Amino acid sequence: MEGLLDARLRAVVTQVTHYDWCVTEFVRVTNMLLPARVYTRVAPELLAQSTTAGGVPLRVQLLGSDPACLADNADLLAQLHPAGIDLNFGCPAPTVNRHRGGAVLLDEPELLFEIVRSVSRALAGRVPFTAKMRLGVNDTGRAIEAAQALADGGAQMIVVHARTKADGYRPPAHWPWIARIAESVKVPVIANGEIWTVADYLRCRAESGLGDVMLGRGAVADPLLAERIRRHIRGEAATAPAQDWLQFAPLLAEYWRRVLGHVEARHAAGRLKQWLNLLRRTYPQAEALYQQLRPVRANEDIERILLAAIAPVQAKAA
Repeated sequence: MEGLLDARLRAVVTQVTHYDWCVTEFVRVTNMLLPARVYTRVAPELLAQSTTAGGVPLRVQLLGSDPACLADNADLLAQLHPAGIDLNFGCPAPTVNRHRGGAVLLDEPELLFEIVRSVSRALAGRVPFTAKMRLGVNDTGRAIEAAQALADGGAQMIVVHARTKADGYRPPAHWPWIARIAESVKVPVIANGEIWTVADYLRCRAESGLGDVMLGRGAVADPLLAERIRRHIRGEAATAPAQDWLQFAPLLAEYWRRVLGHVEARHAAGRLKQWLNLLRRTYPQAEALYQQLRPVRANEDIERILLAAIAPVQAKAA
């Protein structure tokens, strides 16, 4: 979720539905102890008892390959009292992988173990400690071994994105593999990958054998997805996304204000369009708004069109 689910979007998305916890974009750790301001810049929620504007606990994610350096940074980060610390072994981005970060390390279970053990010892149980992985680099040949390395090293929970690095984000996600991993480790496992709808969740649950999931792009494309899943589990009637737009659309204006306050003006329009590009998968109204805004560059025009589009929605909600 690098470059997408930052503090501004977290603040808005977590206001429309509740999550058990959420995770930051990764903080890249190389060969130095980062100052506290790096963490509070990525996670300003650390200055607000590590909770989002919607009241959801926030865990901070670290990415790197140096066990000692990651341990030192985790120790410092724990002193800022995050809701938890997560290690990223799932990022498939080539620029990250070329610098020995993310999913490329899944071919080195011994190093995974050393990293996780070093961080676990540094944390000494002060905050929850989790790790996220994929199924491997080019194939699934070492998936079980990698997961066991994370669990044996001290990760208290493992989130498994059910694709390899080579798969990127191409469908499908291989959820049955998550079941194999869950059977091979003694810590809780969370399923992740390609869950866009309630139907996807149900298939993932059936194929992975797990009821707990982590939502990524699906939660950005439909901020009410977690609540839709809960409604289904409770046996409540579903509502159509077109109806839910009344509840959700006014928060677009809040997001726009937050973006203008924290992002360079020349990048603001791009952030809003990026989110709308995902929202249009779910909401017909988002498709119409995206097409209106797509050719527009000036922030003043973006704001005028945005506010005009949601004004009727706000009137109906009132």
